[in-house]
Amino acid sequence: MSYEVQKTDAEWRAELTPEEYHVLREAGTERAFTSPLEHLDEQPFVYSCRACGAELFESATKFDAHCGWPSFYAPLAEDRVEYIEDRSFGTVRTEVRCARCGSHLGHVFQGEGFATPTDQRYCINGISLQRREADPAH
Repeated sequence: MSYEVQKTDAEWRAELTPEEYHVLREAGTERAFTSPLEHLDEQPFVYSCRACGAELFESATKFDAHCGWPSFYAPLAEDRVEYIEDRSFGTVRTEVRCARCGSHLGHVFQGEGFATPTDQRYCINGISLQRREADPAH
């Protein structure tokens, strides 16, 4: 797939830490319960892709799933993410990537019984995100 933001492997490696590169560009997973972004926010934030800056999620859709990673019940808009069938680990999951640069964010799960409007859990690696205060004008 062609993305708006395209860089060589060397460019990605130069811009990202080794841990960020592993998760974002090699579809790795950060260790559970290590992200400071896992916890709920007391003020409005927007979460952007660490690799390209695309705005992906907002704190209004964040919830505590007690799973060890930041969890959201919906992206900011459906065109901000893309979904890829992931058959690794002997199961079928849905991988979530940034639609602007193709970076791996995490996975989305459905039907787990969370009391959210979508019954979905976007289980996102905190290392894949940057958090900034939301613009109150929006």
